[in-house]
Amino acid sequence: MKQEAVTLLAPQHPWQPQSKADQQLYDYIIRGCHRMPSLATYIFDNLSLVELARYLLRYRSGSEATLQLYCYSVQRFCTWANLTPDQLLRNCKDQDGDPDSKAIAKYNKLLDEYVGELQAEQMVPGAVKSYIKGIKSLCRCGGVRLELPYRLSDRAVYKIRAPTPEELQTLLDLADLRGKVMILMLATGGFREGTLSKLKYRHVKHDLEAGIVPLHIHVEAEITKGKYHDYDTFLNQEAVDCLKLYLQARRHGTAKTPPENIHDESPLIRSQTSRFPVEIHEAAIYLVINRLYRLAGLISKKLGRRNNLCVHSIRKYFKSVLLALKVQDDYIDYMMGHTISTYTDIQMRGIDFLRGIYHAAGLSIKPRLVVNKIDALKEIIRAWGMNPEEILTREAQAKPNATIIENEVQNNQIRELSNALRSQMLKAIREEQHA
Repeated sequence: MKQEAVTLLAPQHPWQPQSKADQQLYDYIIRGCHRMPSLATYIFDNLSLVELARYLLRYRSGSEATLQLYCYSVQRFCTWANLTPDQLLRNCKDQDGDPDSKAIAKYNKLLDEYVGELQAEQMVPGAVKSYIKGIKSLCRCGGVRLELPYRLSDRAVYKIRAPTPEELQTLLDLADLRGKVMILMLATGGFREGTLSKLKYRHVKHDLEAGIVPLHIHVEAEITKGKYHDYDTFLNQEAVDCLKLYLQARRHGTAKTPPENIHDESPLIRSQTSRFPVEIHEAAIYLVINRLYRLAGLISKKLGRRNNLCVHSIRKYFKSVLLALKVQDDYIDYMMGHTISTYTDIQMRGIDFLRGIYHAAGLSIKPRLVVNKIDALKEIIRAWGMNPEEILTREAQAKPNATIIENEVQNNQIRELSNALRSQMLKAIREEQHA
């Protein structure tokens, strides 16, 4: 990648990095155009696009996907209008470099016509709005404001849905070990694919090596979509077991990749296009999951047709299942990295509190076994530091002459265990109030 990047910045390009900040901007542009190297050349040939990239990196979220979308939308519009981004800005200004109202009116009309062209191509409203936003952002960075006569609609035409557990199980049956890890982490951790691609071994090291499940993952703000704040989420036993097998396979190596020494900064999911351990790109996660959807017959293979299942659908599964399991909405949003008003309150409750909520919900893909009420109560009572068998034995000894009716044995045990748990909880509450 670095060698390719150097060739892109040949001397004929008008922009060259002159400082550390410029070098950071240069690297950001190269990363953002990872899938479209020719777009990087186009950016370096137009100083107005370099300034747009600087704005996104310095004053917005610094998203590589946003950089690619905005610059591609500008390139597409300028190709249609038969001019360059730099020419567009120059044409909108007078000889003194101030905005020219007549020229701006001309390009406002041209932008309106371009909206019609995009709609004629049957582009969905949300995509049209994003394309126009990129063009307007370029002009705003150049000191010019282009406006449409009316507000664009962002109505959702295609609605994605969450896959069913049966559909996810089908994907797991078709996937290789690495694909299984992707699916299970998206489904039981609620990650965005961009965040998942940036996770390192250090994110799971403590709980994985200590055998703690649900496994806690602290996600730093720097690897989230908007880089607004950090958050915490968890993985269930299914995901942890699969992750262990995947890491073990990497340590042993394959015919294509040598044995890997996995350390704190090793990518949690590695790219398969390199013999050396580098992190997988989020676009590769998209390709892996979409290929599995097609193999499973869950989405259409027809080009140009939109489907209601995508990579983001698996993240949607995380939320829909936890909601169905009666987990409070704010807790789910926190574990998905959403910005919520109760963010600080939830974070201050601590990891063990959140781990308990996650564990109690029993999020899984495989069908859960039906748990006997008595067994469930026993597990809860053990968590409160009591011995359920001792409680039942003590109660039986207190009523040695009680008549035992077979049909009421379980009801009696449930009643006694519930009473013991209630008493212990009330005691804990009173002690906390007097503390």
